[in-house]
Amino acid sequence: MHQLDYMAISEKAMEQIRKGAFLTVQAGDDINVMTIGWASIGFLWGRPVLTIMVRKSRYTYEIIERSSEFTVSIPIKDMKNKLEFCGVNSGKNHNKFKECSLEIFPGEKTRTPIINIPGIHFECKIVYKSAMRSENLIDSYKHLYPNKDYHTLYYGEIVYCYSTADARG
Repeated sequence: MHQLDYMAISEKAMEQIRKGAFLTVQAGDDINVMTIGWASIGFLWGRPVLTIMVRKSRYTYEIIERSSEFTVSIPIKDMKNKLEFCGVNSGKNHNKFKECSLEIFPGEKTRTPIINIPGIHFECKIVYKSAMRSENLIDSYKHLYPNKDYHTLYYGEIVYCYSTADARG
């Protein structure tokens, strides 16, 4: 494990997130992983922040609403099939960890685990959340929400950012 400067690797991280990354959330015994393709890395309120988006229609939403943290694991190897599975199947109906052979590993600074893969890992504490309101969204983006299932944005203070060259175990 190698601690990283989140801004120094932000371009590389965002390039991969556009291809897919794993968002893991946990509240009590409930845990789920889903694929994200949209996020933002920046500096807000004097802190490093990773912002992720979760639609209210997702099972992950039920869990993250009861949590105070999340992790994002960005693979550095091709995991297209696993990312696709975790993006289109619900954790309500599938044990994505088992079906995709995804092992979890305890977070270093959070109770929420990371996906045990070679890659870049962000451990985040939720510092703010905001549900999107359709009247505040520019018209040219509204086509992204044909079912009006708008996202809630979660702003996570990055409490630890690191890479693992190989799966931990």
